Amino acid sequence: MPEQYTLQECTRMIEQQLQSLDIRSKQPSELYAPILYTLGTGGKRIRSAYSLLACNLFCNDPARAIMPATAIEVFHNYSLVHDDIMDKALLRRNKPTVHVKWSENAAILSGDAMFILACKLIMQSPPEVARQVMEIFFRTTLEVCEGQQLDMNFEARPWVSIPEYMDMIRQKTAVLLAAGLEIGAICGGADEGQAQVLYRLGINLGIAFQIQDDLLDVYGDPETFGKAIGGDILCNKKTFLMLTAFDKAGADGLYITDAMAKYYLHPQDKIDTITRIYDELDVRTDTEAEIRKYYGMAMAALNELNVPEDRKHVLLQAAEHMMHRDH
Repeated sequence: MPEQYTLQECTRMIEQQLQSLDIRSKQPSELYAPILYTLGTGGKRIRSAYSLLACNLFCNDPARAIMPATAIEVFHNYSLVHDDIMDKALLRRNKPTVHVKWSENAAILSGDAMFILACKLIMQSPPEVARQVMEIFFRTTLEVCEGQQLDMNFEARPWVSIPEYMDMIRQKTAVLLAAGLEIGAICGGADEGQAQVLYRLGINLGIAFQIQDDLLDVYGDPETFGKAIGGDILCNKKTFLMLTAFDKAGADGLYITDAMAKYYLHPQDKIDTITRIYDELDVRTDTEAEIRKYYGMAMAALNELNVPEDRKHVLLQAAEHMMHRDH
């Protein structure tokens, strides 16, 4: 076995483990078919593959982290199934969401089963670190739920501060990536200090990734971004761009509120109107600076790791791959 694995090799390991899950012949099929569908619709496997890369930083066999890494992947997909119900989303990865293809009840129950499956997987962590890994996993899954609740709370509020928004995306998005890195490091034999450095790397990289997602929803290329542009604008979603626009407009921000409220506009007209406001306020520049700030903090954490530089380079390449989406 090679001593150093690439991101692609770690991704293949996760795919193989997902394929081997003992649920294909289980009954009732109405419960398990949505799980197989969800896990089989693709996805980049970023969080789970990063967990294996983190393990490989400290040992030659990333498979030591394969079960908790797979647990993270299953939990992530479970959270998407339930998020889609709450968001009334019709598509996920360009395919019908579970509650559309089956029913809302089927989506809720199969999601619950996925969470239980994730728990069974996390219990199969290496015995000497199993308790520590499970504590991180359960702490993190609760934080993801807290972040989702904050996101829903924000939808009903007329105003959200940028610090509040940053804390929400930290919990909803960044902590699962960070926990995957921390768990992988622990499975690989890292000490507590090094595991915490990787956790910090994951938090900052996850925040940078989410802010970039906000940016690409307005300025991205739909062919490479993977979804239609302007969806956040049409939903009046409180993104980093929207909150920055209000912050920069100050007392004059009522015209932004007015533009957001114009449901009678053709969807593309509304997208164009809000985008012009962002352009006038130069919101894109502020957003790109924020992405660079958090990505820079992630790279600073990477430099703190006491591992050979060639092993750091693999994780660096993975981070660059994660962030280099078409603007």
